[in-house]
Amino acid sequence: MFSKNYRFYLSLVFICYLGSVSNLFAQAIPKEELIFLTSAWKGERFADGRPRISDDLLKRAREIGIEEAWQILNNEGYLYQYERNWKILHEDVTVVGRALTAQFMPIRPDVEKNIVERAAKEGRAGRHLHWPINMLTKGDVYVADNKGRVGSLMGDNLGNVIYKNSGNGVVFDGFARDIDGLAEIKGFNAHVRDFAPQFLQGVVLMGLNTPITIGSAIVLPGDLVIAGRAGVVFIPAHMAELVISTAEFIASKDRFGHEMIRSGTYKANEVDTQWTDTIKVEYLKWLDRNPAEKKITRAQLDQFMSKRTY
Repeated sequence: MFSKNYRFYLSLVFICYLGSVSNLFAQAIPKEELIFLTSAWKGERFADGRPRISDDLLKRAREIGIEEAWQILNNEGYLYQYERNWKILHEDVTVVGRALTAQFMPIRPDVEKNIVERAAKEGRAGRHLHWPINMLTKGDVYVADNKGRVGSLMGDNLGNVIYKNSGNGVVFDGFARDIDGLAEIKGFNAHVRDFAPQFLQGVVLMGLNTPITIGSAIVLPGDLVIAGRAGVVFIPAHMAELVISTAEFIASKDRFGHEMIRSGTYKANEVDTQWTDTIKVEYLKWLDRNPAEKKITRAQLDQFMSKRTY
Protein backbone atom coordinates (compact mmCIF):
# COMPACT_ATOMS: atom_id res chain seq x y z
CA MET A 1 0.00 0.00 0.00
CA PHE A 2 1.20 3.52 -0.76
CA SER A 3 1.61 5.94 2.13
CA LYS A 4 -0.76 8.91 2.38
CA ASN A 5 2.09 11.28 1.48
CA TYR A 6 3.02 9.22 -1.57
CA ARG A 7 -0.59 9.12 -2.78
CA PHE A 8 -0.78 12.89 -2.31
CA TYR A 9 2.33 13.46 -4.45
CA LEU A 10 1.00 11.10 -7.14
CA SER A 11 -2.23 13.12 -7.22
CA LEU A 12 -0.25 16.36 -7.41
CA VAL A 13 1.80 15.08 -10.36
CA PHE A 14 -1.39 13.93 -12.12
CA ILE A 15 -3.09 17.29 -11.69
CA CYS A 16 0.04 19.11 -12.85
CA TYR A 17 0.02 16.92 -15.95
CA LEU A 18 -3.57 17.87 -16.69
CA GLY A 19 -2.64 21.50 -16.25
CA SER A 20 0.28 21.19 -18.67
CA VAL A 21 -1.78 19.61 -21.42
CA SER A 22 -4.70 21.97 -21.03
CA ASN A 23 -3.06 25.28 -20.15
CA LEU A 24 -6.11 25.68 -17.92
CA PHE A 25 -4.75 24.65 -14.54
CA ALA A 26 -7.50 25.17 -11.95
CA GLN A 27 -10.24 25.38 -14.54
CA ALA A 28 -12.57 22.90 -16.23
CA ILE A 29 -10.83 20.37 -18.42
CA PRO A 30 -10.99 21.21 -22.15
CA LYS A 31 -13.81 19.48 -23.99
CA GLU A 32 -11.42 17.68 -26.37
CA GLU A 33 -9.39 16.27 -23.48
CA LEU A 34 -12.46 15.08 -21.62
CA ILE A 35 -13.81 13.37 -24.75
CA PHE A 36 -10.39 11.74 -25.24
CA LEU A 37 -10.28 10.40 -21.68
CA THR A 38 -13.84 9.08 -21.92
CA SER A 39 -13.65 7.95 -25.56
CA ALA A 40 -15.15 4.54 -24.71
CA TRP A 41 -18.45 6.34 -24.11
CA LYS A 42 -20.43 6.52 -27.39
CA GLY A 43 -23.62 8.16 -26.12
CA GLU A 44 -24.90 11.67 -25.54
CA ARG A 45 -22.66 14.30 -23.96
CA PHE A 46 -23.13 17.62 -22.22
CA ALA A 47 -21.91 20.75 -23.98
CA ASP A 48 -18.59 20.55 -22.09
CA GLY A 49 -17.99 16.95 -23.26
CA ARG A 50 -19.07 15.21 -20.06
CA PRO A 51 -20.84 11.87 -20.75
CA ARG A 52 -24.58 12.12 -20.17
CA ILE A 53 -25.87 8.78 -18.94
CA SER A 54 -29.59 8.55 -19.70
CA ASP A 55 -32.25 9.27 -17.09
CA ASP A 56 -33.58 5.74 -17.64
CA LEU A 57 -30.23 4.21 -16.63
CA LEU A 58 -30.12 6.45 -13.55
CA LYS A 59 -33.58 5.19 -12.58
CA ARG A 60 -32.55 1.56 -13.08
CA ALA A 61 -29.31 2.12 -11.14
CA ARG A 62 -31.33 2.94 -8.01
CA GLU A 63 -32.41 -0.70 -7.85
CA ILE A 64 -29.00 -2.41 -8.02
CA GLY A 65 -26.67 -3.29 -5.18
CA ILE A 66 -23.28 -1.69 -4.59
CA GLU A 67 -21.77 -5.11 -3.90
CA GLU A 68 -22.91 -6.44 -7.29
CA ALA A 69 -21.71 -3.31 -9.08
CA TRP A 70 -18.29 -3.62 -7.42
CA GLN A 71 -17.99 -7.30 -8.37
CA ILE A 72 -18.89 -6.70 -12.01
CA LEU A 73 -16.40 -3.84 -12.32
CA ASN A 74 -13.72 -5.89 -10.59
CA ASN A 75 -14.31 -8.77 -13.04
CA GLU A 76 -13.79 -6.35 -15.94
CA GLY A 77 -10.49 -5.02 -14.55
CA TYR A 78 -11.81 -1.81 -12.99
CA LEU A 79 -10.18 -2.29 -9.59
CA TYR A 80 -10.28 1.22 -8.13
CA GLN A 81 -13.90 2.36 -8.40
CA TYR A 82 -15.05 1.92 -4.80
CA GLU A 83 -14.50 3.81 -1.55
CA ARG A 84 -15.73 3.09 1.98
CA ASN A 85 -15.74 4.63 5.49
CA TRP A 86 -18.26 7.46 5.17
CA LYS A 87 -20.38 9.50 7.54
CA ILE A 88 -23.84 9.56 5.96
CA LEU A 89 -26.49 12.18 6.56
CA HIS A 90 -29.40 9.77 5.87
CA GLU A 91 -28.51 6.07 5.71
CA ASP A 92 -31.83 5.22 4.07
CA VAL A 93 -31.41 7.62 1.11
CA THR A 94 -29.35 6.30 -1.83
CA VAL A 95 -27.56 8.88 -3.98
CA VAL A 96 -27.46 8.04 -7.69
CA GLY A 97 -26.35 10.33 -10.52
CA ARG A 98 -23.71 11.61 -12.91
CA ALA A 99 -20.45 12.81 -11.35
CA LEU A 100 -19.48 16.47 -11.52
CA THR A 101 -16.05 16.71 -9.93
CA ALA A 102 -13.91 19.22 -8.07
CA GLN A 103 -10.46 19.02 -6.51
CA PHE A 104 -9.20 21.27 -3.72
CA MET A 105 -5.54 21.65 -2.76
CA PRO A 106 -3.59 23.59 -0.10
CA ILE A 107 -3.67 27.29 -0.81
CA ARG A 108 -0.82 29.43 -2.18
CA PRO A 109 -1.46 33.17 -2.28
CA ASP A 110 0.06 33.65 -5.74
CA VAL A 111 -1.89 30.75 -7.25
CA GLU A 112 -5.13 31.85 -5.58
CA LYS A 113 -4.67 35.39 -6.90
CA ASN A 114 -4.23 34.16 -10.46
CA ILE A 115 -7.21 31.81 -10.24
CA VAL A 116 -9.51 34.47 -8.80
CA GLU A 117 -8.47 37.06 -11.38
CA ARG A 118 -8.99 34.67 -14.28
CA ALA A 119 -12.36 33.55 -12.89
CA ALA A 120 -13.49 37.17 -12.76
CA LYS A 121 -12.58 37.62 -16.43
CA GLU A 122 -14.51 34.45 -17.28
CA GLY A 123 -17.56 35.71 -15.43
CA ARG A 124 -17.60 33.01 -12.75
CA ALA A 125 -19.90 34.02 -9.92
CA GLY A 126 -19.04 33.81 -6.22
CA ARG A 127 -16.00 32.31 -4.56
CA HIS A 128 -14.14 29.23 -5.81
CA LEU A 129 -16.28 27.14 -3.45
CA HIS A 130 -19.34 28.10 -5.51
CA TRP A 131 -18.04 27.39 -9.02
CA PRO A 132 -18.71 23.60 -9.12
CA ILE A 133 -22.11 24.12 -7.49
CA ASN A 134 -23.06 26.67 -10.15
CA MET A 135 -22.32 24.06 -12.86
CA LEU A 136 -24.63 21.38 -11.46
CA THR A 137 -27.60 20.19 -13.53
CA LYS A 138 -30.46 17.84 -12.66
CA GLY A 139 -29.21 14.32 -12.04
CA ASP A 140 -25.66 15.36 -11.15
CA VAL A 141 -23.83 14.28 -8.01
CA TYR A 142 -21.27 16.78 -6.75
CA VAL A 143 -18.10 14.76 -6.03
CA ALA A 144 -15.29 16.73 -4.35
CA ASP A 145 -11.79 15.77 -3.25
CA ASN A 146 -10.43 17.72 -0.30
CA LYS A 147 -8.25 14.81 0.88
CA GLY A 148 -10.28 14.50 4.07
CA ARG A 149 -9.11 17.88 5.36
CA VAL A 150 -11.03 19.59 8.16
CA GLY A 151 -12.91 22.63 6.85
CA SER A 152 -16.37 22.28 5.41
CA LEU A 153 -17.11 22.17 1.67
CA MET A 154 -20.73 23.04 2.41
CA GLY A 155 -23.16 24.08 5.11
CA ASP A 156 -26.94 24.10 4.95
CA ASN A 157 -27.05 27.19 2.70
CA LEU A 158 -24.91 25.58 0.00
CA GLY A 159 -26.65 22.27 0.62
CA ASN A 160 -29.94 23.88 -0.39
CA VAL A 161 -28.35 25.34 -3.54
CA ILE A 162 -26.79 21.98 -4.45
CA TYR A 163 -30.13 20.22 -4.09
CA LYS A 164 -31.96 22.94 -6.02
CA ASN A 165 -29.51 22.67 -8.94
CA SER A 166 -29.08 18.89 -9.03
CA GLY A 167 -32.02 17.36 -7.19
CA ASN A 168 -29.36 15.12 -5.69
CA GLY A 169 -26.75 14.71 -2.98
CA VAL A 170 -22.96 14.93 -2.61
CA VAL A 171 -19.91 12.74 -2.06
CA PHE A 172 -17.10 14.67 -0.34
CA ASP A 173 -13.67 13.38 0.62
CA GLY A 174 -13.84 16.18 3.14
CA PHE A 175 -16.11 17.71 5.77
CA ALA A 176 -19.51 19.38 5.93
CA ARG A 177 -21.11 21.58 8.57
CA ASP A 178 -24.64 22.48 9.75
CA ILE A 179 -25.66 18.84 9.99
CA ASP A 180 -29.08 19.62 11.48
CA GLY A 181 -29.89 22.13 8.73
CA LEU A 182 -28.68 19.73 6.02
CA ALA A 183 -30.84 16.97 7.47
CA GLU A 184 -33.93 19.13 6.93
CA ILE A 185 -33.44 19.25 3.13
CA LYS A 186 -35.97 16.68 1.95
CA GLY A 187 -34.49 14.23 -0.57
CA PHE A 188 -30.92 15.45 -0.01
CA ASN A 189 -28.11 13.24 1.25
CA ALA A 190 -24.38 13.55 1.89
CA HIS A 191 -21.52 11.08 2.11
CA VAL A 192 -18.64 12.89 3.83
CA ARG A 193 -15.62 12.02 5.92
CA ASP A 194 -17.16 13.79 8.89
CA PHE A 195 -19.30 16.68 10.07
CA ALA A 196 -17.62 19.57 11.89
CA PRO A 197 -18.33 23.25 12.63
CA GLN A 198 -15.25 24.68 10.87
CA PHE A 199 -15.74 26.68 7.69
CA LEU A 200 -13.49 26.05 4.67
CA GLN A 201 -10.10 27.72 4.72
CA GLY A 202 -6.55 27.05 3.60
CA VAL A 203 -7.48 25.46 0.25
CA VAL A 204 -8.13 26.57 -3.31
CA LEU A 205 -10.04 24.93 -6.15
CA MET A 206 -7.43 23.44 -8.51
CA GLY A 207 -9.52 21.08 -10.62
CA LEU A 208 -13.02 21.83 -11.90
CA ASN A 209 -14.80 18.90 -13.58
CA THR A 210 -11.51 17.05 -14.06
CA PRO A 211 -10.40 13.49 -13.17
CA ILE A 212 -9.94 13.21 -9.41
CA THR A 213 -9.30 10.60 -6.74
CA ILE A 214 -11.68 9.90 -3.87
CA GLY A 215 -9.66 7.88 -1.40
CA SER A 216 -8.38 4.93 -3.44
CA ALA A 217 -10.94 5.38 -6.22
CA ILE A 218 -10.53 7.29 -9.50
CA VAL A 219 -13.49 9.37 -10.69
CA LEU A 220 -14.03 10.97 -14.09
CA PRO A 221 -16.69 13.55 -14.91
CA GLY A 222 -19.84 11.77 -16.03
CA ASP A 223 -19.19 8.57 -14.08
CA LEU A 224 -22.28 6.91 -12.63
CA VAL A 225 -22.23 7.42 -8.86
CA ILE A 226 -24.08 5.06 -6.53
CA ALA A 227 -23.71 5.93 -2.85
CA GLY A 228 -25.39 3.96 -0.09
CA ARG A 229 -24.76 2.33 3.27
CA ALA A 230 -22.27 -0.11 1.71
CA GLY A 231 -20.09 2.75 0.44
CA VAL A 232 -19.71 4.56 -2.87
CA VAL A 233 -19.04 3.04 -6.28
CA PHE A 234 -18.03 5.12 -9.31
CA ILE A 235 -19.01 3.36 -12.55
CA PRO A 236 -17.35 4.60 -15.77
CA ALA A 237 -20.06 5.94 -18.07
CA HIS A 238 -19.40 3.39 -20.81
CA MET A 239 -19.71 0.56 -18.27
CA ALA A 240 -23.05 1.70 -16.84
CA GLU A 241 -25.32 -0.33 -19.14
CA LEU A 242 -23.29 -3.53 -18.64
CA VAL A 243 -23.09 -3.12 -14.87
CA ILE A 244 -26.78 -2.32 -14.47
CA SER A 245 -27.96 -5.10 -16.80
CA THR A 246 -25.73 -7.68 -15.12
CA ALA A 247 -26.75 -6.55 -11.63
CA GLU A 248 -30.40 -6.76 -12.65
CA PHE A 249 -29.80 -10.33 -13.82
CA ILE A 250 -28.07 -11.24 -10.56
CA ALA A 251 -31.04 -9.96 -8.56
CA SER A 252 -33.50 -11.81 -10.81
CA LYS A 253 -31.40 -14.99 -10.68
CA ASP A 254 -31.43 -14.82 -6.88
CA ARG A 255 -35.21 -14.41 -6.76
CA PHE A 256 -35.59 -17.41 -9.06
CA GLY A 257 -33.13 -19.43 -7.00
CA HIS A 258 -34.83 -18.65 -3.69
CA GLU A 259 -38.19 -19.69 -5.13
CA MET A 260 -36.77 -22.93 -6.53
CA ILE A 261 -35.12 -23.79 -3.21
CA ARG A 262 -38.26 -23.03 -1.18
CA SER A 263 -40.40 -25.14 -3.52
CA GLY A 264 -37.93 -28.02 -3.41
CA THR A 265 -37.49 -27.94 -7.20
CA TYR A 266 -33.72 -27.51 -6.94
CA LYS A 267 -31.13 -27.61 -4.19
CA ALA A 268 -28.96 -24.65 -3.23
CA ASN A 269 -25.84 -26.14 -4.79
CA GLU A 270 -27.70 -26.51 -8.11
CA VAL A 271 -28.85 -22.89 -8.42
CA ASP A 272 -25.74 -21.34 -6.83
CA THR A 273 -23.25 -22.69 -9.38
CA GLN A 274 -23.06 -22.76 -13.16
CA TRP A 275 -26.52 -23.70 -14.40
CA THR A 276 -27.33 -26.77 -16.45
CA ASP A 277 -29.34 -26.38 -19.64
CA THR A 278 -32.40 -27.66 -17.75
CA ILE A 279 -32.17 -24.88 -15.15
CA LYS A 280 -31.61 -22.27 -17.85
CA VAL A 281 -34.77 -23.37 -19.65
CA GLU A 282 -36.69 -23.34 -16.36
CA TYR A 283 -35.44 -19.82 -15.59
CA LEU A 284 -36.61 -18.47 -18.97
CA LYS A 285 -40.04 -20.03 -18.38
CA TRP A 286 -40.06 -18.46 -14.91
CA LEU A 287 -39.40 -15.05 -16.47
CA ASP A 288 -42.46 -15.51 -18.69
CA ARG A 289 -44.59 -16.37 -15.63
CA ASN A 290 -43.41 -13.24 -13.81
CA PRO A 291 -44.24 -10.09 -15.84
CA ALA A 292 -42.39 -7.81 -13.43
CA GLU A 293 -39.09 -9.50 -14.26
CA LYS A 294 -36.98 -8.08 -17.09
CA LYS A 295 -36.96 -10.49 -20.04
CA ILE A 296 -33.69 -11.72 -21.54
CA THR A 297 -32.84 -14.07 -24.38
CA ARG A 298 -31.08 -17.42 -24.08
CA ALA A 299 -28.01 -15.85 -25.68
CA GLN A 300 -27.99 -13.08 -23.08
CA LEU A 301 -28.45 -15.64 -20.30
CA ASP A 302 -25.50 -17.65 -21.58
CA GLN A 303 -23.40 -14.48 -21.74
CA PHE A 304 -24.26 -13.48 -18.16
CA MET A 305 -23.52 -16.96 -16.85
CA SER A 306 -20.22 -17.20 -18.76
CA LYS A 307 -18.75 -14.48 -16.54
CA ARG A 308 -20.33 -15.75 -13.36
CA THR A 309 -18.18 -15.18 -10.28
CA TYR A 310 -21.01 -13.88 -8.06
